[in-house]
Amino acid sequence: MMKKIGFITALLLLATTAMAGTIPSGTLTFTITPKITENTETVTVWIPYPMSDAFQTIDKMDVSGNYSESAVYRDPASEAVYLYANWQKPAKAPTCVMRFHIAQRDRRNTAITDNGGAFPELVQEYLKPTAFVPADAPEMKAIAEKVTQGKTGTLEKAKAVYDWVVENTFRDPAVKGCGLGQPLRTLNQCQGGGKCADLSTVFVTLARAAGIPARDVYGLRLATPKNGDVTSGFHCWAEFYLPGTGWVMVDPADVRKMMLVHKLELKDAGDWRKFFWGGDDLFRLLLEKNARGAELIGAPEKINYFMYPAAQVDGKMLNYFDPANFSYKVEFELDK
Repeated sequence: MMKKIGFITALLLLATTAMAGTIPSGTLTFTITPKITENTETVTVWIPYPMSDAFQTIDKMDVSGNYSESAVYRDPASEAVYLYANWQKPAKAPTCVMRFHIAQRDRRNTAITDNGGAFPELVQEYLKPTAFVPADAPEMKAIAEKVTQGKTGTLEKAKAVYDWVVENTFRDPAVKGCGLGQPLRTLNQCQGGGKCADLSTVFVTLARAAGIPARDVYGLRLATPKNGDVTSGFHCWAEFYLPGTGWVMVDPADVRKMMLVHKLELKDAGDWRKFFWGGDDLFRLLLEKNARGAELIGAPEKINYFMYPAAQVDGKMLNYFDPANFSYKVEFELDK
């Protein structure tokens, strides 16, 4: 077993400020600068637009840039909320800056209770399979049935799915960014390997296959926020709906990350499995919930998962994993 002192030390390294009892607040700045040529006619960018909720307060929102027009839209189907900006025959390098302040509450849920009730109508949507969450795939149905066999109630079943994902996937550091978020590919071609978008959507897909409402969540998860560049902090996690409690946060991908970082075997990862079950007190900016198959105004096709800024130049979508052609930066300034 991992010794308790080792776990505490690891947590201090991961979230010193959070462990001290306060989650840091501050200002985040997204700067988007797509690459163009002298013949570029049209440029469009879409940036995930954060909203306040029970755990974060977003205020002092400021958007600036040399764009021709901008607006904030919501895609009803995917629930994605985004800042849209467009340039027509840009004479200068396109720049769009979104700056806002964030204050947070502890996301840990210490009263997870299953009252055995029915799922409300509002969450029925999160039971459905989609092209991006193939919960009706025979393979997913078979795994879900096997994993939840003998389990009763939503809570037991969800915990069984969480444990299965932790035990049957792994973090692959060679994967670009947060991964592709394609659950069947993750389990088959990649033998369970991937990063947070890959592992989180495996949980969501299996949960839905087991009859549990679930959704992906996208944002930034920072360890101990410091002033400066935090672009590498993009992160994906998941939520499932529990009658009697509401939405419950889980992060099996971070369990596997901590196992990799601290060179742990499954038998030694029990504390991390507990830590990332039901929420945590780390700094997290929530950008989008669900946001699968986002249909963005002007985009040529739906986006599998919408977390990174997206851009299009003369009708061609840029690869957000290619910083040479699509540059964006996220910076954090801690409140004094």
